[in-house]
Amino acid sequence: MESKVNFKTLIGIFAGIIFVIVLQQYLLPLILKPSFDTQLIQLASDINKNLPMIVDAETRWDNTVVLPGKTVLYNYTLINYSKVDIDTIVFRSNMEPQIKNMVKTNPQLKVFRDNDVTFMYNYKDKVGVHITQFIFYPKDYK
Repeated sequence: MESKVNFKTLIGIFAGIIFVIVLQQYLLPLILKPSFDTQLIQLASDINKNLPMIVDAETRWDNTVVLPGKTVLYNYTLINYSKVDIDTIVFRSNMEPQIKNMVKTNPQLKVFRDNDVTFMYNYKDKVGVHITQFIFYPKDYK
């Protein structure tokens, strides 16, 4: 009788060890892994620690915001211009292909592309008046 109890106890211990190993190796990482939206929010927070930042002689990168639906919004200011000084049609026709190409090819944005992030680029003038916005959905860059 005593050997049966010991055998059952050993099986229970063995099953418990297997359960803990499976839980630790496979289930916990799935349960505890932050969602991609959470990762985006952390990334934006990290980026914003270094902002605002002068990008070039005309542009300041003000901040980055994560919006619902895996959308990342980049806010920029054209520091030397008022909206009345800008032909928005010309600005859009010049900037859109450049930004789209960057979204498609920048290695630092690969993880975003791989996770079907929507990219938004918002531009305002030197006093904060909205100029234009570019939006690139996954279908636009894949």
